[in-house]
Amino acid sequence: MQVKQLADAFGINKDTIRYYTRINLLRPSRSSENGYRFYPLEQQNRLRFILSARDLGFSIEDIKQIFSESDKGKTPCPTVRVLIEKRLAETEQRFIEMAKLRDKMRNAVDTWDQKPDKEPCDNVICHLIEDVDLSNIDNEQAQ
Repeated sequence: MQVKQLADAFGINKDTIRYYTRINLLRPSRSSENGYRFYPLEQQNRLRFILSARDLGFSIEDIKQIFSESDKGKTPCPTVRVLIEKRLAETEQRFIEMAKLRDKMRNAVDTWDQKPDKEPCDNVICHLIEDVDLSNIDNEQAQ
């Protein structure tokens, strides 16, 4: 398959395939007739793996590491297990941070509903934001 066919088959952008090729995750063959890149079944399977891994939260560097082991004939499964646990911990931390942000935003919406609009004056741009209690924010970030 050529880039366009591969992109259409996987429902992704051609630039995504070109990017994966540029960073050496995909290694197409070259057509001797026209010099176009051609992605044989092995490369199509690698792309399927890349997309599945990305969908699970693996980084490009993770995938490179997995391919490095696999390309040497070693099982990457132990590495995959370690990496997914690391990605899960990172995701859980981001989830906690996002939940805190959501709570701050809800609090702001509730509080701001009861405050009037004001024109900017002196050093105040928008009193709604500037009246936010930063001590609460600093305390939450320290925790």
